[in-house]
Amino acid sequence: MRRQAANSGSDFDPFHANIDERKRKRMLSNRESARRSRMRKQKQMEDLVNEASLLKNENERLRQNINRNTQRYVEIESANNVLKAQTKELTERLRSLNTVLQIAEEVSGLEVEIPEIPDPLLKPWQPLCPLQPIMASADMFQY
Repeated sequence: MRRQAANSGSDFDPFHANIDERKRKRMLSNRESARRSRMRKQKQMEDLVNEASLLKNENERLRQNINRNTQRYVEIESANNVLKAQTKELTERLRSLNTVLQIAEEVSGLEVEIPEIPDPLLKPWQPLCPLQPIMASADMFQY
């Protein structure tokens, strides 16, 4: 009953008024702190959403780049396989022609210069004919 009388407002109690004032200030401070916390979380969420969007765009760009490079690799590998097959065929033709030259040399008795046949599969980094330039087009090197 005594407390009710003290809180009724008819009697001014400075002790309780001071406690009420501190409670009110603490509540305001807590509200402000909660508001700042919500704003900070909202800002973090917006930053994360923006970062996720940027990363998705970067992923898509990289995926397209990988697909483009994979397609180019397949094209170059295919062209390389054709060139290897042609090299093998031409090497076999040269061997055949060298055999004809050896037979002609034996039959005619004349000395014929028979070129050595390089094995491109054993030393693929060495050009077959170092005197001839290797032609390349600018579109071979697209990035």
